[in-house]
Amino acid sequence: MAAPRTASRRPDALTLEVVELIGEVVARYHEEYEEAAAGHALTGAQARLLSLLSLEPLPMRRLAQRLKCEPSNVTGIVDRLEARGLVERRPDPADRRVKLAAATDEGRRVARGLQESLRFAREPLAGLSDQERVALRDALRRMLGDAG
Repeated sequence: MAAPRTASRRPDALTLEVVELIGEVVARYHEEYEEAAAGHALTGAQARLLSLLSLEPLPMRRLAQRLKCEPSNVTGIVDRLEARGLVERRPDPADRRVKLAAATDEGRRVARGLQESLRFAREPLAGLSDQERVALRDALRRMLGDAG
């Protein structure tokens, strides 16, 4: 059976340009995120984990899924953040066998400072109208297969 025609078709110039622009945005955001994290004496992974925990406590396994890494890596990151007083472990009220990682007050303060220092994440978006930002968000969600 022959492969579908669309699978072998080369991307058009517009698609290539969009892919290139997305790559540039990701690279610039990653670079700035690493710099912002270093400004708070954090690695990029520590900063991402702390940002997640500043929103809500999460089980270690869920953190690993969100960070797309192994649970053992998350344990090490949480250990280092806990030693600095930015994160604490606590039992899950719904299942005491499960340990949640949670940001401390100081951890939430550091996470806020980190977000506030990310110029690249907000300056280009400030030039877009609300309608344009909604359209961009919706297009990115569709690309990721996330309608919600």
